[in-house]
Amino acid sequence: MTQPHRFLKTRQVSVIGVPFNGGQPRAGVEEGPARLVEAGILNQIEELGYTVAYEANNDLDDLRPAEDPDTMGLKQPKFVSAVTKRTAKQIQETASKGDFVLTLGGDHSIALATVSGVFSAHPDACLVWVDAHGDINTPSTTDSGNIHGCPLSFLAGLTTENHPDFTWVKPVLATNRLVYIGLRDLDDGEKQLIRDYNIKAFTMHHVDKYGIGKVVEMALDHVNPYRSLPIHLSFDVDALDPSVAPSTGTPVRGGLSFREGHYICEALYETGLLVSTDIVEVNPALEDAKASFQTVQIGCSLARACLGESLL
Repeated sequence: MTQPHRFLKTRQVSVIGVPFNGGQPRAGVEEGPARLVEAGILNQIEELGYTVAYEANNDLDDLRPAEDPDTMGLKQPKFVSAVTKRTAKQIQETASKGDFVLTLGGDHSIALATVSGVFSAHPDACLVWVDAHGDINTPSTTDSGNIHGCPLSFLAGLTTENHPDFTWVKPVLATNRLVYIGLRDLDDGEKQLIRDYNIKAFTMHHVDKYGIGKVVEMALDHVNPYRSLPIHLSFDVDALDPSVAPSTGTPVRGGLSFREGHYICEALYETGLLVSTDIVEVNPALEDAKASFQTVQIGCSLARACLGESLL
């Protein structure tokens, strides 16, 4: 099914691989993009009627600095900054052409690049963040120092500290343009930030209470009430229950079902407003081969749902 689109100018999907694990400690997530491509995602997109351009970015390790000490409590800040700054420029250039941008991670620190790039091209966009976690810690609230748990605080300008490695990140995201779906594992500091800034958040309690269809409708009513703004979807596969997507770095039980996760993607596609999607935190190195295969296949099918694959 082809959906008329209000903001895309082409029928091209620019797939940008970000094989990067520097925002968290577990090796293997950098293999996610290559495994998704090996599983056929590029051909699958073409079968949906799009042309495809692919940038693998297999040289990101060249950006690793000789020294990268913890700074203001954050780990590997220079490496994360160098990678995300470069890929943000790629994403901005591609989005500005009017292509759909599909970014394959990598850990969720790459949202520093995807949101920065997409919002530079579509400054009035809104962000739907599907995740078990808030990823909105600041340098002062994070316990781990892992930057994959902090991108939203930089993107929304919530950090009161001026981190020397992230001065390039602009506060492109207004908090009333952000909505969460699927939360169930929040740090205390994140809960306080979400309350203080009145950020709309639908936890798994809300999914259980209202059903995923109503939750998506309410989420869009908040960030895009007139259905007039571009939408960027950032989808962490750990939003799904570990029985559905087991090979991910920070699994939390009680997550979205297979269909709930896909419904989100399908519903956003049906708006005709979805301009870009991230699929992140697929880690093929975790669990056994069967679990890895299952999680990679889920990543592919979520991407296809964002591009119009339907059940009928």
